[in-house]
Amino acid sequence: MANVIDITGLPPERLVFAPSPLAELGAALHALSEPGHHPGLHGWVTATNAALKADLADRLCEADFLWRSSRSDILLPTRPGATLAEDLDELDRIDDERFVAAAFEITCSARYSTPTPSPLVDAEERARVREMAAARGPRQAAFTDRMLTDPDGLRVWLRRLFEDCEEAFFGDIWRRVGIQLAADARHKTELLRRKGLAETLSATSQALSLDEGQNGSGGTGTRILLDKLAQGRTTAFADPADPGVTFLPTSFGWPHLVFSHAPGWRPVLQYPVTGQELPAPAALELVQQRLEALGHPMRMQLCRTLSRGPHTTGELAAAFGITAPEVSRHVATLKKAGLIRTRRRGRYVLHQLDLQVVARLGSDFLEGVLR
Repeated sequence: MANVIDITGLPPERLVFAPSPLAELGAALHALSEPGHHPGLHGWVTATNAALKADLADRLCEADFLWRSSRSDILLPTRPGATLAEDLDELDRIDDERFVAAAFEITCSARYSTPTPSPLVDAEERARVREMAAARGPRQAAFTDRMLTDPDGLRVWLRRLFEDCEEAFFGDIWRRVGIQLAADARHKTELLRRKGLAETLSATSQALSLDEGQNGSGGTGTRILLDKLAQGRTTAFADPADPGVTFLPTSFGWPHLVFSHAPGWRPVLQYPVTGQELPAPAALELVQQRLEALGHPMRMQLCRTLSRGPHTTGELAAAFGITAPEVSRHVATLKKAGLIRTRRRGRYVLHQLDLQVVARLGSDFLEGVLR
């Protein structure tokens, strides 16, 4: 399971690490609307929501599909500014058709990677986004109609909304985390210069890696791989006028690794800057392997016994009334998935459940589906 960014032939200087106030505001708004994704932010979410003026809270509700289930591309600048005003100025320069098409990524849809016409000019696409918005509620549907009938007016309204967020709570946030994010971006840029892309990607996220081998057409190439359940494929040259890949650090984004790769747009990755105390998440393939290993009823029974202490193959066979070879096959599956540890004591081989790995499995699964 991997998303792919083909960077074959891309000069290293076109890989940009930079903080974005607008992207961090998008991450903060997502946390406010989906606090269950961010248990570490519950205190901040509760305090911020309680302090919001009713008018601002209502307006955020109207536009929340821009950041709730999927992050709109308009919130992930390819060329971040130093201030929110600079990011918003850059957003203002996008033409209406492209802006509106990017705004209506209401769900995580397979259509995202397919070039589609703007709902401003295509009746079928307009009907589709209206139906999706209506499913989110009447206020979201009204917001959508305003965007389709008066995009200029709605864009002014949206900019004012973001400016009011800056005044109400985000200005204080950015003064606190902006320095940290800028430092992380500088560190990654220096790491890229000194150590190369492979090591930089590994330091950026355990879900990122570099693949230098055959590409889909049978030739050789260089690709950035993202270990995510959602599938996506793009190239660093998707926008011929501005080739490259932009990496945006975020303090509010964990556990999400947001990947923007709409056709014709420069790829953008928003990666969480987390503390070193957080354990590295397991690869999605390993999480799936572990869940499948536990799906067999006999292996669940074996795990129950092995959680209480170490046992030999013979002991397990006698306890469950199955043959030693059957136990060995089940143990091999659990061991391959990393769920049990085996050690030798004299002529005996003892198996025991790795309680830390099993306790982490729920978190690994949750981080995987949220990533």
